[in-house]
Amino acid sequence: MRLSKLLSAGAAAAFAAGVMAAPSQAQTLNVLTAGSQNMVDYITDYLGPLFESTHPGVTVRVAGTGPGASGSQKIFEKLDAQMKAGRTAWDVDVAVVHQQMAGTMREANLLASYRADIDTGGLVTRDTAKMALGVDVDGYVMPMFHSQTAIAYNPAIVKDPPSTYDELRTWVSNNPKQFGYNGIKGGMSGVSFVVGWMYAYSGQGDQLQNGPYDVALKDGWSDVLGQLKDFNKGITFTPGNAGTLDMLNRGEIVMGPVWVDMFYTWQADGRIPPNLKLKLIGPGMPGQPMYYITPAKAANADLAREFIALATSPEVQAQGIVERFNWYPGIDAQHVEASLTPAIWNKLFKDVSPNDLATKGRSFPITPFFDDIREAYEKQVSN
Repeated sequence: MRLSKLLSAGAAAAFAAGVMAAPSQAQTLNVLTAGSQNMVDYITDYLGPLFESTHPGVTVRVAGTGPGASGSQKIFEKLDAQMKAGRTAWDVDVAVVHQQMAGTMREANLLASYRADIDTGGLVTRDTAKMALGVDVDGYVMPMFHSQTAIAYNPAIVKDPPSTYDELRTWVSNNPKQFGYNGIKGGMSGVSFVVGWMYAYSGQGDQLQNGPYDVALKDGWSDVLGQLKDFNKGITFTPGNAGTLDMLNRGEIVMGPVWVDMFYTWQADGRIPPNLKLKLIGPGMPGQPMYYITPAKAANADLAREFIALATSPEVQAQGIVERFNWYPGIDAQHVEASLTPAIWNKLFKDVSPNDLATKGRSFPITPFFDDIREAYEKQVSN
């Protein structure tokens, strides 16, 4: 693939001249990524060739470890085994992991602190660059992208969409069975909606997101979950993330929580109507990043930093993350605006603005609270 199709020649040359020196001998940069196959394809087809073009003699070798938490778990296990074996140089230079696992790796002393050493480190100010589900990861991670949930709706029917959970409850009572979500099974969009409900009504949102963990908190959730059970009597349950979008497409519901990137991808593919819109309701709903990390004893630590600096540069974030996947950028949105056409910028941020993300984008709870919420939902809401 020609460089001009990956990144403008001027930007690539400037990056090569200003950020790194070409290695004097052949080197291999080993990259592991959790997530779906599209994560592997992104590095294989786009980011790897781009890095190689500015680093003569370097080969980027990427392997996927699989979707979901298990994919990140496999990366943890590999690094943990090398640390316990006493190896002085580990054979993973860069990895892409989920938010929860980044915290686990940090606590296990598997990560190198690098963000202050790269030029793009100051381009991200969101809390997710500092805390990973209650664990301090400041300096040890750079977000690859941010995913976010929001409420999708049909504006032809919903003329004045709810702006808050309170307004949504009123709307559902007046429009029974027209709002749908999947509970906490079959997809994280429904889980996100439930977590947002807990943030809105428990009065414990900050502690749920940041800790400290207190097992006694769940004893006070009965009223909040009882209200959610009553709310669910007026909604339609969907079969999952895709199921919510399918039912919106067929008109079986007119509103429901979705992943923003999935919504825009389906819309671009013609799988949902072009007129459907999004609303990020207050006080907020969760999303989550994927992180670039470099292991504590990466064999090619300097190259790893250069790779992550390129991957989180404004132009690559614009072309690779926003244009290709409809993901929100890992760095702060204002830094990518100049690298996007007005049409693409307006498409991604027309319904959910950067300010919406900053004020109403939330993290998922720290792991023990997250487990408690799902267990309590099954016991008190599903039954």
